[in-house]
Amino acid sequence: MFEFTQSMFNIQNAVMVLTALAAFATIITLALPLLASDKLSTRMKYVSTEREAMRARAREALAQEKTRLRHTPKGFVKEVVDRFASGRMLENAEIRDKLRQAGFRGPGPIYTFIFFRFVMPPVLFVLTLLYLAFLNDFGLPPMARFAASCGAAFIGFYLPNVFVQNVIARRQDSIKKAFPDALDLLLICVESGMSIEAAFQKVAAEVGSQSVELAEELALTTAELSYLQERRMAYENLARRTGLPGVKAVATSLIQAERYGTPLGQALRVMAQENRDIRMAEAEKKAAGLPPKLTVPMIVFFLPVLFGVILGPAIIKTLAEL
Repeated sequence: MFEFTQSMFNIQNAVMVLTALAAFATIITLALPLLASDKLSTRMKYVSTEREAMRARAREALAQEKTRLRHTPKGFVKEVVDRFASGRMLENAEIRDKLRQAGFRGPGPIYTFIFFRFVMPPVLFVLTLLYLAFLNDFGLPPMARFAASCGAAFIGFYLPNVFVQNVIARRQDSIKKAFPDALDLLLICVESGMSIEAAFQKVAAEVGSQSVELAEELALTTAELSYLQERRMAYENLARRTGLPGVKAVATSLIQAERYGTPLGQALRVMAQENRDIRMAEAEKKAAGLPPKLTVPMIVFFLPVLFGVILGPAIIKTLAEL
């Protein structure tokens, strides 16, 4: 035991261990960029493929003289939703806005969301009831087990909402981090003489390496600016799809600049500074909340190691003298 402890505290062995750890960390650092996937290239390739598929479907529909403006989902999900859901639920604007904020567009995600709202409560009710009846009842009486199953069904009804809210939160966080930089790029493009459509298109191509979600929203805004009758609707749709106060303020400024003829550069400069201040305030808020969060990890992980480093040599010396 003493020889093993002495070999562990040997300088040569410690240097060898630290060298091996440094080499391993260097290999990981060099290999991670090679293993990271290019989300922007994958999304652009998907968009190009989807565009060609849409053209092929349009040609086929024209050839068969069965043109339709929208494709409705098919299969088991559609049958269940059409049988049990009302048309008012399918046309619910709140559900559509939430799904758009989460990046789910078209009628398919709406059918899927409503399907899981119908399916999850009875599924969780049956599973919870079977588990409490045959596997482990936790000493509960029959009425309590039935109440627990009803509670699981109630939770199942809100699980799709929780999933969508989590997706919205991650998407908004990505957009919020990249939006001030995108406004700076948009300001540079506008002040260089580019039109607002060309500026949005350029910024969408450049900001994709930082936030694919923001690049997607800006690309959609560029398309809407091209074909919508009123440019105001494109800005309002951008604010509605993101659901962020900073984006809504920028959309309002762009609408006012379009209506009253005020310079876009000045409005974008002010909005970029405000969004940058908002991002800095959130970073400071997170930094201020770190000390309370680090208290428990410090007690559990740091203090035992610190005591071991301080008391370890004394214990070893005492054992050697014995």
